[in-house]
Amino acid sequence: METSATLRMARITPRKAKRVIDLIKGKMASDAVMALKFMPYKAAKAIEKLLKSAMSNATQKYNYIDIDKLRIKTAYVGQGPVMKRIETRAMGRANIIKKRTSHITIILTEEPKK
Repeated sequence: METSATLRMARITPRKAKRVIDLIKGKMASDAVMALKFMPYKAAKAIEKLLKSAMSNATQKYNYIDIDKLRIKTAYVGQGPVMKRIETRAMGRANIIKKRTSHITIILTEEPKK
């Protein structure tokens, strides 16, 4: 039984979001929420909210599922569209600032009974 949640167009660069995602891959969902709560990264807050959404999706989809047995099966970050902005410079020049976005996906699965 798998459930997933996706955050699209997140205003976090994919490189910085991947740094946080790599730390929670394969962990139990409840442990990952606690770890994300104390991380000093901007991406951690968005990913924590996404993980809670995935856990909520699991309880909505399967009423009898135990939240404590949910494990993060896969979590990945893809690049979303890039917003381009112009920064004016001296002597009539201009630089392009790229504001990158991310698509973040988390897939949870239930741990089998031992």
